[in-house]
Amino acid sequence: MTKPSLPDLLHAAVSAVGGTERPGQVAMAEAVAEAIDDNSHLLVQAGTGTGKSLGYLVPALAQGERVVVATATLALQRQLVERDLPRTVDALHPQLRRRPQFAMLKGRSNYLCLHRLHEGVPQDEEEGLFDPFEAAAPTSKLGQDLMRLRDWSDETETGDRDDLTPGVSDRAWAQVSVSSRECLGASKCAYGAECFAEAARERAKLADVVVTNHALLAIDAIEGAPVLPEHEVLIVDEAHELVSRVTGVATGELTPGQVNRAVRRSAKLVDEKIADQLQTAAEGFERVMELALPGRLEEIPEDLAYALMALRDAARAVITALGSTRDRSVQDEDAVRKQAMASVETVHGVAERITQGSEYDVVWYERHEPRGGAAYRHSGASLRVAPLSVSGLLREKLFTERSVVLASATLKLGGDFNGVGASLGLAPEGTTGDDLPVWKGIDVGSPFDYPRQGILYVAKHLSRPARDGDRGDMLDELTELMQAAGGRTLGLFSSMRAAQQAAEELRTRVPELPILLQGEDTLGELIKNFAADPKTCLFGTLSLWQGVDVPGPSCQLVVMDKIPFPRPDDPLMSARQKAVEEAGGNGFMAVAATHAALLMAQGAGRLVRATGDRGVVAVLDPRLATARYGSYLKASLPDFWYTTDRNQVRKSLAAIDAASKAASV
Repeated sequence: MTKPSLPDLLHAAVSAVGGTERPGQVAMAEAVAEAIDDNSHLLVQAGTGTGKSLGYLVPALAQGERVVVATATLALQRQLVERDLPRTVDALHPQLRRRPQFAMLKGRSNYLCLHRLHEGVPQDEEEGLFDPFEAAAPTSKLGQDLMRLRDWSDETETGDRDDLTPGVSDRAWAQVSVSSRECLGASKCAYGAECFAEAARERAKLADVVVTNHALLAIDAIEGAPVLPEHEVLIVDEAHELVSRVTGVATGELTPGQVNRAVRRSAKLVDEKIADQLQTAAEGFERVMELALPGRLEEIPEDLAYALMALRDAARAVITALGSTRDRSVQDEDAVRKQAMASVETVHGVAERITQGSEYDVVWYERHEPRGGAAYRHSGASLRVAPLSVSGLLREKLFTERSVVLASATLKLGGDFNGVGASLGLAPEGTTGDDLPVWKGIDVGSPFDYPRQGILYVAKHLSRPARDGDRGDMLDELTELMQAAGGRTLGLFSSMRAAQQAAEELRTRVPELPILLQGEDTLGELIKNFAADPKTCLFGTLSLWQGVDVPGPSCQLVVMDKIPFPRPDDPLMSARQKAVEEAGGNGFMAVAATHAALLMAQGAGRLVRATGDRGVVAVLDPRLATARYGSYLKASLPDFWYTTDRNQVRKSLAAIDAASKAASV
């Protein structure tokens, strides 16, 4: 029997999902198939509208080996499992003569825990467990959420939090879920045979394609205990997010509240002397943290070092005692003990990591002001530790055992893939040598005609943004642009404070244009309301840049208030920049400019989402036109027609607005 050709398979899949074949999609599918055949690695930039999920799914399904697909966002996971995979598998079945199975796998805390639901939650202050369903007033929001969860537990097949609509609060979910460290294990748990998380793992073991998220992929790589089934091909979608997700998983944190929780959870399970030792260490740590000033700790101060060593030693003593004592008077002792052990192990792990003082770690204090701006004391100082770089970890754990495909609309920065490649632990493209992963980068373009569909406008006449300086001229410019566009504006700001100030000011200046602000409703509701009314504008911060997909006339002006460099006092970014400089490189370009380029490319990508879209990306920061690094940042953006002429842009926006109004009549 002849093997079906890749173009035939792709054609069948594209027809099944009601799409149109694009030259970029064909080029991508061929490059993915080649990387899998050669057991090499591929970085592929596929612009919006390419149909990249089919560009990697079809060659991956055709080769017949097990594939893991890791994505950054819930929306894409759902799209793959609910839409793209079922239709693609059906379409390819006649030609492949087999029906590949697929499954979704997430971290344990994403699944409802039947033990928690039926037996209650270990109580911090008292022995045993308490029943959250009895403790919460039935009329309260928490009580209502918990009753819905109890009803849902009888009908759900997956127990996956994301299948519950509408969702419930994090507080309610915490009452019915466990982390992997808190889990009793299927063999010890009375509900092991019915466990949703275990069932998801079993489905994943039998599947040909496992869809997961970046965080679980990072846990699988870092913690050494495999969570994902063995696989021959790894596809990382939204790969521009991978380094920050892996960094997040590899970051440890200690707070006084967290340490006190560990004390309370373990106190009743170990003898008084050992419990007192941890209590005393916790008090010492809390005293040090009360005086903590935000910023990087290049050396650990003596008082902190002493407090951490006391915590580490006391936590180790509690862990040993927890493992060897039993107290049958405690209700459901195994669950109570497991939760206590998880809390104390986390404290021990972070305290030990910081006291060991690896040159590859960055340690800093952070302070979170309480909501409402009350005084500091319990505002939550935290001590954090993160890897200076995750590139070595990724090179070793990701690129050795399997073929890896990394796909995103933004991987090529400043004209090549080497910047992103370096952050992933890859040597510059084409470098050969022992133990160096072999990879290539390919940009398959976009089906959109960017120079005709969009304008990149840089407001060169504005003053340079100074940190926390008054930007009255920027707000004047923003007002005029929004009026010319007739609303239709997505405002992307470098900080939440800047977004709030702009929304407050513009609501007064242009009351005829409704302005929605991130944080005033859920992101889903904000986007829905923004898309529904062309006059409406939506203001938000960096986190919005990834999640907005509003094709059509509701989004015809995307504004960035300034180039989104990391804050100069960001401890991790400044440490990474310094390390590059000490190694003889250009720290600013390698870290700050790369960070800004990635975010700007993502932000600019919000404008053109369909072939009929027209509009303007306006950057209200003259440095994009005047600074030496401006050309690097511009080369990372879609190839829009470029101008600094403010009158030209106002005319263009007014014309686009008029055309949209005429089309909607």
